[in-house]
Amino acid sequence: MRNIVHRHLGKMVAGTAIAVAGTAAMVAVTLPGTAGADDNGTRAGQSAPQAAGAAGAAGAGEAAAGGRAVAPGVVEAAPAEGQRGEGRDPLTDDELERAEKIALSRQLFRSSESVDGDRGPQPLGVDLAEPEADEAGRPDAPRRADVTFYDYRDDTLVTRTVDLGTGKVVATGTQRGVQPPLSRAEKAEAAGLLIADPLGSGLKADFQDATGKALTSPDQLQLSGAVYRAAPGAQPAVLDECGEHRCVRLFPKIKNGPWVDARQLVIDLSARKVARLDR
Repeated sequence: MRNIVHRHLGKMVAGTAIAVAGTAAMVAVTLPGTAGADDNGTRAGQSAPQAAGAAGAAGAGEAAAGGRAVAPGVVEAAPAEGQRGEGRDPLTDDELERAEKIALSRQLFRSSESVDGDRGPQPLGVDLAEPEADEAGRPDAPRRADVTFYDYRDDTLVTRTVDLGTGKVVATGTQRGVQPPLSRAEKAEAAGLLIADPLGSGLKADFQDATGKALTSPDQLQLSGAVYRAAPGAQPAVLDECGEHRCVRLFPKIKNGPWVDARQLVIDLSARKVARLDR
């Protein structure tokens, strides 16, 4: 692992896609566009005289306008967000919070388990629910939210539909073998398991080489990741349940540094195990 990972250290990826064999997943990576900006908002290589020249040009514009000062442009503040949206408006922050609280009943909390083993299911997301067939186009159609959780106790995806008007759960569905995109908490937990596992020694060594510091926490990395599903003959037996289990391929990046190729490693969050792919 040490040699495999280290060969890829220093390869910067910008605006490209990493194709992941066997997962049908693609991760697009875009580097920040503000690198090199100083505290004044100017970019490296630009000097103050240019700004002065711009001011002079503005003064000339005022003179050309007959000596009348041109009022500076004004950017209006975004309108205050209400507690409730209307129609097919995106869910407001208040609606998102309310929907998750309503969906997480006491019974569901007590009977389920999160990615780190705590009581309660792992929150995945809250989305505006599609209207019923007879409600399409109606301005007074009820606003509902679909709240999704993953229960690591029995590897079940739980979806609860909340009526935001009445504040009640109107539907509950459970599915197995369904693997929606990973949450930030799940990627962080996968990185923690990898760092603690012997198979993570290469990642830690490369981090040490690049930064001069020890890698001890997922917070030291920028993390992207994709769900991994088992394919016949493509993985060791320990990963054969991936797809039923929640499994992750991580694409870690050293903060302010390069990406590290860890695609051969898969973390089974359900079994809390790390394995290396055979090919």
